[in-house]
Amino acid sequence: MARIELNNLAHRYAPGGEYALQPMQHVWEDGGAYALLGPSGCGKTTLLNIISGLVQPSEGQVLFDGVDVTHRSTEERNIGQVFQFPVVYDTMTVFQNLAFPLRNRKMAEDYVNRRVRQVAEMLSLTDVLDRRARNLTADAKQKISLGRGLVREDVSAVLFDEPLTVIDPHLKWQLRRKLREVHEQLNLTLVYVTHDQTEALTFADKVVVMLAGQVLQVGTPQELFERPAHTFVGYFIGSPGMNFMPCELSGNEALVDGERIAIDPATAAAASQNGGSLQLGIRPELVRLATEGESGLLLKVDQVEDLGEHQLVTGHFGSHQFHVRLDESEKINSDGLRLVFPVEHTLLYADEHLVGAGGAKHG
Repeated sequence: MARIELNNLAHRYAPGGEYALQPMQHVWEDGGAYALLGPSGCGKTTLLNIISGLVQPSEGQVLFDGVDVTHRSTEERNIGQVFQFPVVYDTMTVFQNLAFPLRNRKMAEDYVNRRVRQVAEMLSLTDVLDRRARNLTADAKQKISLGRGLVREDVSAVLFDEPLTVIDPHLKWQLRRKLREVHEQLNLTLVYVTHDQTEALTFADKVVVMLAGQVLQVGTPQELFERPAHTFVGYFIGSPGMNFMPCELSGNEALVDGERIAIDPATAAAASQNGGSLQLGIRPELVRLATEGESGLLLKVDQVEDLGEHQLVTGHFGSHQFHVRLDESEKINSDGLRLVFPVEHTLLYADEHLVGAGGAKHG
């Protein structure tokens, strides 16, 4: 497996044109499971293709374990790949499909047999090893494609480009769990492209959130949820996403339509030094109802959705829409809800970037 370093990497498809990938500097550790997450056209597939060698970057370097592979082919980089649509040989059996990458490298037949059966068991393909691929469902064919990407133990990394798109929805969760098990068993370096936040957050150790060719944040699912580095990350991660409201500072408080909300003093100090257009951000799950004796802020309720284990309340503060996620047992008064914003979960953003305790904006 390989430690992947993107050294001042950027890409334009035409000389002097707009960046398809903005300049970036990142290190992805050996044996890590990473997801590239973002909307269509954000550059995640371009980045994956640069890592694999299918596209050569116009600027910067790609290093595997400190070795510059920028100008090396996919084969020379020793990469395994799984594409959006299944790549299988219909006339071959499942066993022959899985064995092909190993036999192509002239591995010993006893090793081929052992390795194919190991991967087949991981992906629940053991019962169909002797069947020809042409007779299998699209789901089974994509599992074969996954197996072909995973069967080699000597690869630097395995890259997945939206591999579950053609999979029946009820099987997606099972396959994501299988991929996690494979990663834990084999300690492979995996990079997984998706536009689906559920896929990314349940698959990856770290998620790379992208927008308009730029990496906005690399973090664990918990980090992306609790401290989004950019308002887009807060909006894109979560269902619904983070609440954002324009605000002004008054000491250690944020003013939202005349209402005062306490802010961490270090964050307030950093924001006053940075300047910029300010927004208050907080997750719908992290607001709480005021208890007896607490005043709280009044949220006018517009809609309540019963989602089984919880309720999703949509309301407004002044002109600002606001979402709150509450337990199923909570009673909602018709005149509104009194809400408390815990200081530790109330974040401040300057020009779309999170304001940190050190006074810097983090992008």
